[in-house]
Amino acid sequence: MPWREVSVMGERQEFVRLALEEGVNRRELCRRFGISPDIGYKWLARWKAGDRELLDRSRRPHVSPRQSSAAMEAAVLAVRDTHPAWGARKIARFLERQGQQSPAPSTVHAILKRHERIMPPPRGARATQRFEKAAPNLLWQMDFKGWVRLDNATPCHPLTMIDDHSRYVPGLAACGNQQEATVRGHLERTFRRYGTLFSPTTGPPGAVLGASIWTKLGIWLLKLGVGLLHSRPYHPQSRGKNERFHRTLKAEVFDFSRFSDLPAVQRPFDAWRELYNPVS
Repeated sequence: MPWREVSVMGERQEFVRLALEEGVNRRELCRRFGISPDIGYKWLARWKAGDRELLDRSRRPHVSPRQSSAAMEAAVLAVRDTHPAWGARKIARFLERQGQQSPAPSTVHAILKRHERIMPPPRGARATQRFEKAAPNLLWQMDFKGWVRLDNATPCHPLTMIDDHSRYVPGLAACGNQQEATVRGHLERTFRRYGTLFSPTTGPPGAVLGASIWTKLGIWLLKLGVGLLHSRPYHPQSRGKNERFHRTLKAEVFDFSRFSDLPAVQRPFDAWRELYNPVS
């Protein structure tokens, strides 16, 4: 027992012994021990009830009516275990999408933390500011994720596009190369579905549009009224949402499966993108 608890216990036991003596003025005794009469009588009541240690008791309530039910916690943990890269907001939206009653994202986060599903970042300080456009379709981040060798020995270059405001992913393509014709084909299909009201931020020079906007692809985009921004070389922080998305894509698609060819990659890409995108 720590010395502080022994000291506290001895002082309180001494108070009780003196308070139980015949004819003692208990209120005066409380004043001498520097406690209120309510505290003094509480110690006496505990002593008479058989508590001989009189240590401080936990103030945690016996019942927490606002605590999540066991079934709810199990549902949250099941989703997290299936999708280890998902955070609280994503899990809450997924449960709602499945027709289940979901707690607030802050409650989901507390459940994950309580069950040790959230670990501290491996290095570096946590970001204190967030930067995002005010509305969807004002800025997309676009880049190639690092290539992956498939079972047939051909490379797969995942082309990713993510909306800066909503984190919605309008495009995710398994490409066999990083050539202008390949990128343009995927952009045309994406534009037909979502429109062209955006300014893509590309990856490092040469990854998608080259070091200059005056490439065939860059000029084609400018003719469509699409403004272009290049991120700084060797500065992944300027396209942080895209980098974070790449880590999630790797953790939830590539880390669990091997693929024989490009169509075998695109099929899970399409299914996973539908699952990943937020639903209002």
